[in-house]
Amino acid sequence: MTADTPDRARTVLTAISPRAYEHPADRAALTALRKVRGFDQMLRWLSGLFAGRSPRLLALASTVRVSERQFPTVHRLVQDGARILDLADVPEVFVSCDPRPQASTIGIDKPFLLLTSGLVDLLDEEELRFVIGHELGHVLSGHAVYRSMLDQLLALSRRIFFLPMGYLGLRALVTALEEWYRKSELSCDRAGLLAGQDPSAALRAQMKTAGGSRLAEMDVTEFLEQAREYDAQGDLRNGVLKLLALQGQTHPFAVLRAAELRRWIDGGDYQRILGGDYPRRGAEDEPPIADEAREAARSYKETMEDSADALMRLVRAVGEEAVSVGQRVADRIRGDES
Repeated sequence: MTADTPDRARTVLTAISPRAYEHPADRAALTALRKVRGFDQMLRWLSGLFAGRSPRLLALASTVRVSERQFPTVHRLVQDGARILDLADVPEVFVSCDPRPQASTIGIDKPFLLLTSGLVDLLDEEELRFVIGHELGHVLSGHAVYRSMLDQLLALSRRIFFLPMGYLGLRALVTALEEWYRKSELSCDRAGLLAGQDPSAALRAQMKTAGGSRLAEMDVTEFLEQAREYDAQGDLRNGVLKLLALQGQTHPFAVLRAAELRRWIDGGDYQRILGGDYPRRGAEDEPPIADEAREAARSYKETMEDSADALMRLVRAVGEEAVSVGQRVADRIRGDES
C-alpha cells in the first residue's frame, strides 16, 4: 500500500445523516424492516442461536487489531474517515491474512471492520481510504445489524434445507435481504466517496478489485464502457443469465458499482453534499413508508428505462401496469397512516 496522492484538507460533514447518501431502494427496504413490530427482538433471538462464537472474539484470536502501532496507516485512515463522516464512536478494525481483497462490517451491538491483507496490499492509500469510508458508511447507516441477520439466516437455511416448507420460507427472506444488501453496497460506495473525496481513487479501487494491481494496464473510461456493454447485451437469454448470476450474491458486480457511482457524481448530489446541502442527524423527519416505496419504485423505473437489456425491456412493458398498482398501494398506505 503506497500513497500516490498527497494528503489534503477534506470537508468535514458535520452530523451528516445517512439519508444524504443512501440509495432509494436501500432506504425503502430498511424503513419497511424497521416498521415491522418485534423485528429487533427477532434479530436478537436469531443472534442468540449463534452466540457460541463471538465474531469479535474470533477476530481477536485470529487476526491483527489495527492501532497506532499495528497497521498505523490503516489506523490513521479509519480515524480520519470517522472524523469526516462525524462518527462519534470509531469502530475497531482488524486485518486478516487472506489474499482475497475484501472488507466487511461485522457485529450487532458494536460493529467492527475486518479488512483482508489482500485488500491492504492491493490498494494505494487514497483507494483504501475510499474502501474504509465505505465500511464506515455501513456503520453510520446501521447496516451491520441486518447483514448479521442475513449471515445467520444463511447459516440457518443450510441446517434446515431438508424441511421443504421451512427452507423455502427462509430462502425467500434471504433472497429479499440479499437484494437489499446489494443496494446497501451502492449506498456505501457513496459514503466511501464522501469520506475520501477523491472520485478518481474511488473508481480505481473498483477497477482494481475487478482486475488486480496492474493499474498501468487498465483504463477507467474503458472500464466504465464495460458496464454499458453489459447492460446492452440484447437477448432474453442473456437477461435471464444476468438475473441468475446475482443469486447468492450480496455485492453488485464491480463494473456496475463503478458505473452507478459515476452516475451519482454526474447527477450533482456529491457536490451538493460537499457544499453543505445535506440532511443532519436528528433534524430529518422519518418519511412515511409510502414515500420511501414511491422513491424506490421511481429508482427501479429509471433503471429499467435506461436499460438496453431485452429482458429489462420486457419487464418494463409488462410492468407499466404494476407501477400503476404500486402507486395505488402507496396511496392506500398513506391513507392508513394519516
